[in-house]
Amino acid sequence: MGVRMAEPSRCPHCAGPLSKDMETSSWTVAPLIRDSFSMIGSAVGGTASAFYGFNHAMPIVRRYVKGPMWVHFFIGAPPVIVFSSACAGLAGGAVPAMAQLVSSTYHAAMSSSSLAHSATKDESMHKTRSSSPL
Repeated sequence: MGVRMAEPSRCPHCAGPLSKDMETSSWTVAPLIRDSFSMIGSAVGGTASAFYGFNHAMPIVRRYVKGPMWVHFFIGAPPVIVFSSACAGLAGGAVPAMAQLVSSTYHAAMSSSSLAHSATKDESMHKTRSSSPL
């Protein structure tokens, strides 16, 4: 019987790490990738919400405020800028969080399938050993 190396312990139900040193292993997204996703999320969220905000807010401002176009822009731009900033911040935090979730889910699925495979292999080896006549 060979000596088995101690594998890092994982939860048998969710395959989550049960020790602190496993939390910083391959399950986490690298800081460069996380920061890149954060910048991309902020840019896409801010740009998309600015287009949405101006296309929906400015007709309402023009309907209720009479005057030249610069007055419409002066009144309508601050709420759109606040909305755009909020969406950029939310997207800048949500996109890296989604990347971390996808990475963790992938590693959990791969480790749980390998744990299940090794468990069935160990059970079958145990059954064959216990059923021998010796």
